[in-house]
Amino acid sequence: MFLRAFKYLWPERFLPEPEQADPFEERMVPPLGKTGVLLINLGTPQAATAPEIRRYLGEFLADPRVIEIPRYLWWPILHGLVLTLRPRKLVPRYRGIWMDGGSPLMVYSRRQAEGLSRLLAQRGMQVEVALGMRYGSPSVADAMDELRRRGCERILVVPMYPQYAASTTATVVDAVGRHAARLRDQPELRFIKRFHDDPGYVQAIVGKIERYWAEHGRPQKLVMSFHGLPRYSVELGDPYYQDCLRTGRLLRERLGLMPEQALVTFQSRFGSARWLEPYTAPTVMALARDGVTEVDVVCPGFLADCLETLEEVQVECRDAFIEAGGKRLRYIPALNDDETWIAALSELVQRHLQGWPA
Repeated sequence: MFLRAFKYLWPERFLPEPEQADPFEERMVPPLGKTGVLLINLGTPQAATAPEIRRYLGEFLADPRVIEIPRYLWWPILHGLVLTLRPRKLVPRYRGIWMDGGSPLMVYSRRQAEGLSRLLAQRGMQVEVALGMRYGSPSVADAMDELRRRGCERILVVPMYPQYAASTTATVVDAVGRHAARLRDQPELRFIKRFHDDPGYVQAIVGKIERYWAEHGRPQKLVMSFHGLPRYSVELGDPYYQDCLRTGRLLRERLGLMPEQALVTFQSRFGSARWLEPYTAPTVMALARDGVTEVDVVCPGFLADCLETLEEVQVECRDAFIEAGGKRLRYIPALNDDETWIAALSELVQRHLQGWPA
């Protein structure tokens, strides 16, 4: 304690001897100055096994922005019931959608990052691109460190959620901020908050739907299914619901559909609380009971296919629709590695990089 005080009072007594190596030589400082883009998606288990699913769910559902109830109430439920029972139930569902390179979300997220990097380079931009997952691997911290190792002094963070929600986009900002708080030499940071009405994003989905209809024909109804949120999230100020409605309206208008031909619904309800309505599965069942025989479902909020699209919509909603009397429910795939979407993502990134050397 006294030695520390002397260092502050008489620092010259503790300077290194002149003949010692100077730790501040310029050659010791790593060259920095590049610009980086960090794409961040939700995350996925590393394998379709109960331990990996449990590890992923444990991190995801422990986030207080995802489950907004007091920890002393949620913790016994999470560790006593959810993480004990749910992973085993999810194993066959994940195995049913697994790809050679991993989960679809991971495979397509990597392709999106690679496609963005390639397209930016073709446009003459020297920008480093990295992929991080909010939960699981590669972590946000690992992806940021990777960009720093590549010499990035500036990082544009792109949460891969078109519609803003505190439980998605805000958690990305939280994770980036927590890691930056541990860095002595922090990079300059920018964030894209939302792009729910970005013309390129909307047109990419419209193009995907139109190409699908050109090949397979049009349905009687188009259902635009977004991931659900508890109603209290919106009541507390989340703009997510309005973002989804605006995306749905823009898609309907660009497709030339009447309001009664396209519906906005919400899926993936969890727990007993009231969530955003109308719910997707009950909606398609009601359509079938009303005599609608053909329905297409698209999920605009998902930029890459995952369990919630390939299993919940493509299988569960389809089965529910047919059991209720419908004949055909088709799922239109997510944007994934669609070239039009990669080009739109590149345009979005370039606009947000303005003013930075790239």
